[in-house]
Amino acid sequence: MKQQRYDVVIVGGGAAGLSGALTLARARRSVLVIDAGEPRNAPASHVHNYLGRESTPPGELLAIGRGEMAGYGGEIVEGRVASAERLPGEGEKEGGFRVVLEGGSTVEARRLLVTTGLVDELPPVPGLAERWGREVLHCPYCHGREVADRPIGVLSTGPLAVHQALMWRQWSGDVTLFRHTGPEPTDEEYEQLAARGVAVVDGEVSGLEVTDDRFTGVRLAGGRVVPREALVIQARFTARSAVLESLGLVPVAQEMGGEVIGTYIPTDPVGATEVPGVWAAGNVTRLTEQVIGAAAAGLMTAGAINGDLIAEDTRTAVEARRRG
Repeated sequence: MKQQRYDVVIVGGGAAGLSGALTLARARRSVLVIDAGEPRNAPASHVHNYLGRESTPPGELLAIGRGEMAGYGGEIVEGRVASAERLPGEGEKEGGFRVVLEGGSTVEARRLLVTTGLVDELPPVPGLAERWGREVLHCPYCHGREVADRPIGVLSTGPLAVHQALMWRQWSGDVTLFRHTGPEPTDEEYEQLAARGVAVVDGEVSGLEVTDDRFTGVRLAGGRVVPREALVIQARFTARSAVLESLGLVPVAQEMGGEVIGTYIPTDPVGATEVPGVWAAGNVTRLTEQVIGAAAAGLMTAGAINGDLIAEDTRTAVEARRRG
């Protein structure tokens, strides 16, 4: 950190954070990104649906973004933020915030942008974590093309499983729904699955079969193995919200299809939270956002933050002019 107070400190150096930092740096704002180095998509081999950067490895995309931001004077440091606190203001000038890093070092900011993303909490089935982002998947738009026309399994752990199975059927004619711990499909859902040629297998899943570091099948509790080459799951998306919670913000549950899929921090349409001066963008506030959407959110929120700072700069200048 080259200075002790910045216009904006951004907590989180993924697509949303770097996009916001690039925008603010180009707006001639002093900006610092604090990044813990734990990108959500690290297990994935490539980023998809990012116009102009299709199939770019995640680490390469972040390296490009860091370089672009630094080219306009933005700074980045590696570290983990422990908490943040509001500082008292003076006159028309807001006090800003003190950001405390693990280890005790601090930095101040006029505004905070939190882009810490989320954590994918996987169902408690042995072997899932080791294959996550490789053959264990959740988003067809992120990974469907890469497993097209291959035998795909869908692990049911909640009401969304039938929807998942019917969706993944778009990418493969060989889809099997494993009932596992999920609810039994309704008569209408059974009919839909049958009409689309989706097989249904009863019984709990006890683990995955792996041969030569390749996922080859789903093992049921009774010992039967159903050959598969990819397995779709419903992870729970939990916002990394500790920094925001230290400022008094509370995560709320996100429901989809009658199932709670995770928690997020609410914001207004441009990323402002209920705490004045604190903003959020990306997966911490929108759980289903893909990489390109997170980058777009970072851009939009950064523009709103710059506008907010301009308004404060103007108020401060008017007050100084009136004092003569």
